[in-house]
Amino acid sequence: MDIGIYEAKSKLSRLVEKAEAGEEVVLTRRGRPVAKIVAAAPASRRDRVSLLREISKLARRVKIPREVSIAEIVSEGRD
Repeated sequence: MDIGIYEAKSKLSRLVEKAEAGEEVVLTRRGRPVAKIVAAAPASRRDRVSLLREISKLARRVKIPREVSIAEIVSEGRD
């Protein structure tokens, strides 16, 4: 389904429902496709398992001193 961006603004909820149902919604600007609304693929169990393995490997390599709090690490990462 193709729809202009201007019209899509007022129908976004319906367009998302269509995408969830498996329909591809193409947003156009002056008749040219510029974006798509499609259903998000659910994370597979395999993806989660491999991610946890990677986190475990990283945790074994990175040593965080006990006197450093998680809040300090997060704060430093935001700087």
